[in-house]
This record gives sequence, C-alpha cells and structure tokens, in this order.
Amino acid sequence: QVQLVESGGGLVQPGGSLRLSCAASGFSLDYHGIGWFRQAPGKEREGVSYINSSDGRTYYADSVKGRFTISRDNAKNTVYLQMNSLKPEDTAVYYCAAGPPVGTMWWRQARVYNKWGQGTQVTVSS
Repeated sequence: QVQLVESGGGLVQPGGSLRLSCAASGFSLDYHGIGWFRQAPGKEREGVSYINSSDGRTYYADSVKGRFTISRDNAKNTVYLQMNSLKPEDTAVYYCAAGPPVGTMWWRQARVYNKWGQGTQVTVSS
C-alpha cells in the first residue's frame, strides 16, 4: 500500500521544538520531491519546506527560514522536519506530500504532489 504517514506532532510551549517525521511505505522516496505543508483553521494551506531527493536541494518559506530544517534518512525512507523556536503562529495541521522533483517556482503548489499524508497536529501554546 502506497502511503505517507506523519508523526511527531503535539503540544509545545512557545520557544520549544518538535521533530515531525514523514515515513513512506509502498514506494521509495528516491527521485521524489517531498514537501511539508501546513494549514491553520480558517487559513489557506501553505508550503513550509521542501527537499529534492535527487539532488538534496531544500527550500523554506520565509516564515520558517532559520528555525525549521528539513532532512532525509535514506535508510528509513523517511523525511524529517525539525522545528525550533516555535511560535503560536506555527500552530496548524502539518502534512507531508511527495511528487516528481520540482524547482523553486513550483514546490509550494499542491497540484505538483500526487501522494499526501493524513496530517499531524502541532499546537504552540503556553
């Protein structure tokens, strides 16, 4: 069964850290681009970060640059999103998605991805 499964969400205080995982099964993340998206209540889904498995290129939204780091473990077929210095405005459901590798102009577009996870809730609150 082809699927992506996110984990690692939870409740954290402002300034805290979380590491989200996106585990792929039924297919290899090789030659894929993997994006992390988030959607807060009443807001549009937005692209947070992206990694190109083919060449390792990474992209970040300006709102998370310097605080979030995307990485990949080839052996585990898993992509991670390390989130530091979390802010209340980071509260959202976080999704990972996989698709053909794309460049900086396209990674934020949901339509370039053909596999999506079910999402994991991240809540930043004191």
